[in-house]
Amino acid sequence: MTALSSETYARAKQAGSAISGARPCLLILGTRGIPASHGGFETFAEHLALYLVQRGWDVTVYCQRAMTKASVMGSEPIIDDWRGVRRVSFAIGLDGPLGTIAFDWRCVQHALHQEGVPLILGYNTAIFSLALRLWKRPVLMNMDGIEWSRAKWSIPARLWLYVNEWVGSLGSTKLIADHPYIADHLATRRARKDIAMIPYGGDSITQASIKPVEELGLAPGKYFLSVGRIEPENSVLELIRAYCARARKAQFACVGKLDPARNRYHREIFELADGRVTFLGAIYDQERIRALRFHALAYCHGHTVGGTNPSLVEALGAGNAVIAHDNQFNRWVAGETQLYFSNVPMLTDQLSDIENSPETVVRLRAAASVTFSDRFSWKDVLGQYETLCEPYAHIGRPGDAAIQRTSRSIKEKRLTS
Repeated sequence: MTALSSETYARAKQAGSAISGARPCLLILGTRGIPASHGGFETFAEHLALYLVQRGWDVTVYCQRAMTKASVMGSEPIIDDWRGVRRVSFAIGLDGPLGTIAFDWRCVQHALHQEGVPLILGYNTAIFSLALRLWKRPVLMNMDGIEWSRAKWSIPARLWLYVNEWVGSLGSTKLIADHPYIADHLATRRARKDIAMIPYGGDSITQASIKPVEELGLAPGKYFLSVGRIEPENSVLELIRAYCARARKAQFACVGKLDPARNRYHREIFELADGRVTFLGAIYDQERIRALRFHALAYCHGHTVGGTNPSLVEALGAGNAVIAHDNQFNRWVAGETQLYFSNVPMLTDQLSDIENSPETVVRLRAAASVTFSDRFSWKDVLGQYETLCEPYAHIGRPGDAAIQRTSRSIKEKRLTS
């Protein structure tokens, strides 16, 4: 038997000890950054980062910051610490999708040289993740919804998203679906064993001040609430049409950016509402949105596509009675106990039932709270993510490929000697 040199053995043993003894590391890419002030992925990134830091992980979150006079494209990132989380912030001078693409590329370039397993939220620029895979890095990717199918995108944008979905599906080490039907969709591109189903999480809201609600001109417990982007696939026009079809005792509050002057769909909604709907604009203040949810008579969810929608989960966490568009995504999230509509007349009647039947509201609220606690508490969701990431957390490091080659060489020498 041929003995290994003491130098080779010591080098491999030292490398292995360094890996096994180091703190697990995670890199979170694909969001605008933390603290959350935009959407569901940002909120998730904040919760996961803080949870893992408390569990002894090193966590880096990539953030997009506003361009200033002192910053230029291509400048070095600003790196700081936020509640124990390492933030790497890039200034991007482009707006819209092009700005997102530029930001994602900068993040991937930086992540190539950082310790940790990359967790990418969304596949919109999955093609960039191939650089990580070429460097033998594991990549975990949350595949979000079926983004390319959304009607709001132009044909070139749909093609870009469709290609990137395939790249993300085939090129990532592990895929994460936030809904069983998204997992089914991904299974048409990748083996089931490579797909993990972990839903989105939310906070349980058991109390909230009425002051933010009253400041917005609403009466606690006497308004319907809609939260989301004002676009056709979210059925906002149908919600407003059903509400305005009859005289109502309850108000209707719509959270989302409205621009009737420049958007034809928004203009149609605004004219239909004719002053009867309270348009609140986009609201990112968490205390205000929590209060709006908690004190709503019912939450109206018109989303027709996507997976586990964060806004719907948060409504369940607030114990809201829910009236949702009837599709497989919403039914799995909210459960069979809530109300579902497939057309405007049905929705019109359901709004009236909610207004006139306190017993129905109590029943739906109780069912919403049970569904939330069974499926969507942050503690359970984040624990599942930690379990998923942990096996990769010590191998997602620059230079690990060389370490693995050394270890493989040792094993091969043992087998051939």
